[in-house]
Amino acid sequence: MKYLICLITICLFFAACSGNQKPVDLTAQSPKKANKYQYATVSEKVLSTSAQLPGQLIPFNEVNIFPKVNGFVKQLFVDRGSIVKKGQLLVILEAPEMESQLAAATSQYDQAKENAEASKEKYERLKEAAKEPGSVSPLDLDDAQSKMKADQSMVQAQASNVQSVRTMNSYLRISAPFDGMIIDRNVSPGALVAPGKATDQPMLVLQDIHKMRLTVAIPEDYVDKVDLSQPVSFVFNAMPGQTQTAKISRSANSLGTMQQEAIEIDVENKNGQLKPGMYAEVNIPLLSGAKSMLVPNAAIIRSTEHEYVIQDNSGKANLVNIKEGLVGNDSTEVFGNLKPNDKILVHASDEIKQGDAVE
Repeated sequence: MKYLICLITICLFFAACSGNQKPVDLTAQSPKKANKYQYATVSEKVLSTSAQLPGQLIPFNEVNIFPKVNGFVKQLFVDRGSIVKKGQLLVILEAPEMESQLAAATSQYDQAKENAEASKEKYERLKEAAKEPGSVSPLDLDDAQSKMKADQSMVQAQASNVQSVRTMNSYLRISAPFDGMIIDRNVSPGALVAPGKATDQPMLVLQDIHKMRLTVAIPEDYVDKVDLSQPVSFVFNAMPGQTQTAKISRSANSLGTMQQEAIEIDVENKNGQLKPGMYAEVNIPLLSGAKSMLVPNAAIIRSTEHEYVIQDNSGKANLVNIKEGLVGNDSTEVFGNLKPNDKILVHASDEIKQGDAVE
């Protein structure tokens, strides 16, 4: 009985004590609200003193060979891969009608010469007879002189005509305009050929590959940074590990349709290993001290319409169009309306529109 009374007393004591405590809030504490966006700043620094750009080899000289007159291919002395020298005969054409024209022109020339000689002889006789007073009228003498001069003019005209026809006949023999290699042949003996346009298929294609042009397209943003006085280095994709150097030979000094300036590097092809169309990685030297704007790679947003970064403009999104330059491991050179230390968003998406809140 005593034991029961003690147990009841202890329970009442603890109940009284618990009544004086404050209630415990068992709700989970909410974490502080994290920033919705990540930010970075635009940095300005001097990049490497060179730019890596692709280049392509083209022949130093190249020509599509068309006939100058209509004719049939009579003889063909070269084929694809033939090495030719300047002035070497490549093709002989035949055109029977041109041979007839030459024969007719020659006949007319001979006739004109005979007429001119006859009129000259007549004039000389009348002139000699006119020494006797009253034997020849002055009018007859003047007419004979005029006829002689007219016939002589006709001889000159017919001589020019013969020379013109002979020149046309010389076009039936086609020779190489420079040393090189025939890289394409599109005709065979007996084929009918005619003068063509640049879009037509040529008879032969001749390339001068003793020396090549390595062409590189410089983007507009690098045009004023290229150091034309320094040598460039390049490695052909087909010959890895074989680095070559040369000077920039010439530049277009004008931007093309792709807003790029073409430069050319003359490359000697002494052993014949280089082929037109080969690609190379070209190391273009840049002027020292040229600074560039850099942004994190993850800050660039690319869409089908443009490339841009999102600038934090007092808490509002400002979409800034850019062009990419050199790409590094963690940052990219950009060109656009940006300044050093501008605050931009990282890992943003194209769902953010101009003027959206970004804080």
